[in-house]
Amino acid sequence: MQILNAFFYIFFLFFANVIFFSYLCNLIFNTMRTQEELQGVSLLGNKRSAIPTTYAPEILETFVNKHQDNDYLVTFHCPEFTTLCPLTGQPDYATIVISYIPREKMVESKSLKLYLFSFRNHGDFHEDCVNIIMKDLVRLMDPKYLEVTGIFMPRGGISIYPFAQYADQDYQWLKQQRFAAQCGQTAFNK
Repeated sequence: MQILNAFFYIFFLFFANVIFFSYLCNLIFNTMRTQEELQGVSLLGNKRSAIPTTYAPEILETFVNKHQDNDYLVTFHCPEFTTLCPLTGQPDYATIVISYIPREKMVESKSLKLYLFSFRNHGDFHEDCVNIIMKDLVRLMDPKYLEVTGIFMPRGGISIYPFAQYADQDYQWLKQQRFAAQCGQTAFNK
């Protein structure tokens, strides 16, 4: 009788382990398949190769501005921007503020977030990062006006606040006015 009980006990343990192992394998393979499927699709349903691990302007996506007859300002505030110092490899932290007046295209916010986060493994100076962001967004959207401000945390006892901007012909007055405000002046004298 004890031999029969031992046999059933071993038999039960064996099948319980087989069932548990097959459940884990199924869970792992389904998760892998889902991640592979998602890597090939962008946020707006376009095809993409993979989520980037370093600076990646190709991740940016646009949508059509439904209010092209209005001039209005769109502002993004990213308090968790991180990049690497190109000399030491240490992380630099900043708040990035992006404001723009759209024309026909607008940047999709989640793609912008992923783009900004792609700087985490990118080594560049603060001024370079802000100018790269500004140029990539101008190239992407062709806005009427765009400005990017980086408010970097102090490192070595000094903070850096780079400011870069773009304006088309009709908004040169705003560019000059905003630049003067950033410089602490009331107006530009030519």
